[in-house]
Amino acid sequence: MAKASSCLHPDPGRPATPVPQHENVPTDMVGKHCILELYDCDSSRLDDEAFLRNAITSAAKRAGATLLNLITHRFEPQGVTGLALLAESHISIHTWPESGYAAVDVFTCGDHTMPERACAVLSEELGSTRQNLRSFRRRTPSAIADTQREPLPA
Repeated sequence: MAKASSCLHPDPGRPATPVPQHENVPTDMVGKHCILELYDCDSSRLDDEAFLRNAITSAAKRAGATLLNLITHRFEPQGVTGLALLAESHISIHTWPESGYAAVDVFTCGDHTMPERACAVLSEELGSTRQNLRSFRRRTPSAIADTQREPLPA
């Protein structure tokens, strides 16, 4: 069965109805990317795989993203890595309970998601008292910005 073109859209989670553009948001933006470092976190939460699965799921929902799959792995003697596959891109987290530290990456495509909200959820859920958030826009490469993008032929 051939995939419909809409399934190959670079932003499959985008609603059918266009979302109004926010002021000061460039039209050549393909997504938003947040790099978050969390310090002084609750070590027991950083080492709790089930807790982190719930926190990542909540973060995706709060960002307005569509969670497609979630995989996690708990390391011995401690630490968890999690990766959430979103229709809009991904959320990843790597934890170091012994240091009270977590490294988080949230990338969402389209203009209907708010990755900063996912970061706020994870910071709160992990009990972080210090954070370092770097957020930037991912832009369409200039070489393709003015071209019609179509799915590759099957």
